[in-house]
Amino acid sequence: MGKVEANIPEDDPRNPATIADNVGDNVGDVAGMGADLFESYVGAIVSAMALGVSAAASLGVAAQLGYLTLPLAVAGVGALFSVLGAFVIRTREDAGVGEITHALERGVYVAGIGTAAAALPLVYVLGVANPLGLWTALLVGLIAGVLIGKTTEYYTSADYRPVRAIAEQGLTGPATVIIQGLAVGMESTFPPVLIVGTAISLSFAFSGGLNDVLQGLYGLSLAAVGMLATLGITLATDAYGPIADNAGGNAEMAGLPKEVRRRTDELDAVGNTTAAIGKGFAIGSAALTGLALLAAYVDQIRFSLLHLLASNGLEVRGELVPMAVVTIRDLIDYYDLTLLNPSLVIGLFVGAMLVFYFAALTMSAVGRTAGLMVTEVRRQFREIPGLMAGTAPADYARCVDIATAGAQREMILPALLAVIAPVLVGVFFGAAGVIGLLSGALANGFVMAVMMSNAGGAWDNAKKYVEGGAHGGKGSEAHKATVVGDTVGDPFKDTAGPALNILIKLMSMVSVIFAALTASAGPAGVFGTLLRALGL
Repeated sequence: MGKVEANIPEDDPRNPATIADNVGDNVGDVAGMGADLFESYVGAIVSAMALGVSAAASLGVAAQLGYLTLPLAVAGVGALFSVLGAFVIRTREDAGVGEITHALERGVYVAGIGTAAAALPLVYVLGVANPLGLWTALLVGLIAGVLIGKTTEYYTSADYRPVRAIAEQGLTGPATVIIQGLAVGMESTFPPVLIVGTAISLSFAFSGGLNDVLQGLYGLSLAAVGMLATLGITLATDAYGPIADNAGGNAEMAGLPKEVRRRTDELDAVGNTTAAIGKGFAIGSAALTGLALLAAYVDQIRFSLLHLLASNGLEVRGELVPMAVVTIRDLIDYYDLTLLNPSLVIGLFVGAMLVFYFAALTMSAVGRTAGLMVTEVRRQFREIPGLMAGTAPADYARCVDIATAGAQREMILPALLAVIAPVLVGVFFGAAGVIGLLSGALANGFVMAVMMSNAGGAWDNAKKYVEGGAHGGKGSEAHKATVVGDTVGDPFKDTAGPALNILIKLMSMVSVIFAALTASAGPAGVFGTLLRALGL
């Protein structure tokens, strides 16, 4: 509204939506991202603790206590070194974009190296089996988090080809800016998938998964804990983005010299990249946490059959296996967790579909509420005398109210969808359907969230790159085109992409909570029972 339609600067105090924009940066990129990553943090720790107790069941109570304590201990030392890492972030007064970026990275590296070094004696002190293998799994998670951050930086920083290619398309118009941004987002999914896939296979193998599946799953959950162990410093660097953005807004509204706004814009460009790195980190950790919760779900099904449903055993391959000795592989055979099972395939398709439907709901919510905001801004431009001349104040509170009420109202249906879907699928299609649902949502949601987050970050920094003087600078046709791209990218990177992390983890947690209900529905659920009753 301000930059394209009214031809006034970004964050100009004459724009009634300026305060809402600044508040939104804090809500979305600080509070929202913090809640998202904290959920991953707790989910990874809880799933690791649950899997650890099961993995060490045959080793005695002392071993179980060590397995139970290790994730908490790693999280503790990670928090300590995150604080220490913050103290090594220093720059010169006239530091450029590159130096600022390297300073922030230095804090992350110090926290990661310190956590890895402190975790090594911990695995020996706590008396876990295969201590070196489990420490290696932790290390793999730490390294995976750093690598995901670096690949995200490449695809969202104006220092590299992808963002500059989007800015160059601004010379043609907004349509080609959007096309190029989508292409960059899609291309950017390859490295994170490769990194996470490698982390999964290495952590599983190093922790002994080739011989004992539960040990491997425990190692996988430790990799998720390792990736999130330095969450404190990661959140700090992520919060740098909206802080710099709001500093620029304050400079514009206070009428400070242009030199101040130029410097805050440079800081904001770095902040866009660190925010994108934070989102990439959140997505990668959500993938590992979701996989750990998926393993915890299977183990919870076993626990429900043994304790809550008092099952004496399972008929596996024609033989009755006592519940006390049932393994993960026995559960796989009992529930027929293969692609030849229609219930699992149905769940797989439903999970993949929910990702698109959930993203559609959140993006439509942004579109509808933004429409209300635009109408209100136009009304104030038209009806408040002296507003455009700067002699009358805008009604900022009205725009904040529109955004706040819209956000709360529009999230009711997506939230209910994430809670109800795994329960219904579990009742109708049994555990196999839920496994398919979570697998489909995890695989599709991870890739979709990476694409949306990186495309949005790339569009934003392409705009910043043009505003820095490239392709005609501010006010040029290229600038207007990249502003349109940035506007499309906002619901991508700030709403739908991060929300998919919540979808993945929330459905996994709900599945674990309702595992007993799913187990009571039988191996094939209501759907399979009905087919058998019909003689099919």
